[in-house]
Amino acid sequence: MLDSLGRRLDALAARTPGGDIDPPERELPWYLDPLPDWLAAVGLRLAWPIALVNLLGTIAGFYYYLPQFERTARLAWPLVPDSPVATLFIACSLVAWRLDYDVPWLHALAFFGCLKLGAWAPFVQLVIEGQGATPLWLYQFLIWSHAAMVVQGFLIPRYADFPIGGVAVALAWYGFNDVVDYFVPVIGDSPHHTVLNAEYVGGAITHDIAAHDLAAGFAVILTMFAVFLSLSARVWFVRSESL
Repeated sequence: MLDSLGRRLDALAARTPGGDIDPPERELPWYLDPLPDWLAAVGLRLAWPIALVNLLGTIAGFYYYLPQFERTARLAWPLVPDSPVATLFIACSLVAWRLDYDVPWLHALAFFGCLKLGAWAPFVQLVIEGQGATPLWLYQFLIWSHAAMVVQGFLIPRYADFPIGGVAVALAWYGFNDVVDYFVPVIGDSPHHTVLNAEYVGGAITHDIAAHDLAAGFAVILTMFAVFLSLSARVWFVRSESL
């Protein structure tokens, strides 16, 4: 039943402006392609509106971070809004693909960003933060909008090849972010990660607590996971081409 509904959604998406494309088909292992074929096809057919939604999310995300910007030195601002930057990467990646531009480093950055931030935010909300004083609608939005980023991330192996240079750029950016976000701030004496509500102790922000360590540890694990998947994809593509 779900598959039948999915095919109908795909047919509907094919009739939208710009949706009459043939989504690229690749034989990929399940861990690189966990999405049902119909869902991946719908996502790729709707690349333009999805890119626009991500750009709007980027704008909203920067607005969300305004209070933290006020507490952060301007030179460190690019290191603060991780999720908005990730949605910007996936928007640009989808646009580049639709315009037939091959930008390996951009696709790799989008893949890393969607998987890493898309999974990190729900983990933090569900395991570390809880709803607290956050309105229920906003709490749910934060969880599900970030989970959707993971889904978007798995569209990328359908059209990107992840050459080593592109993976290196993504690892350099997100590895650097992990270091300055949680361990060695480059400007000032405070890490640059998204401030957690759990870090407010006695009216001040402290990083010497378990919540900080959990958030940092999961961020590093997700970076490693993205490296593993992207390099696995590269190996798979190279082997497939040699057969």
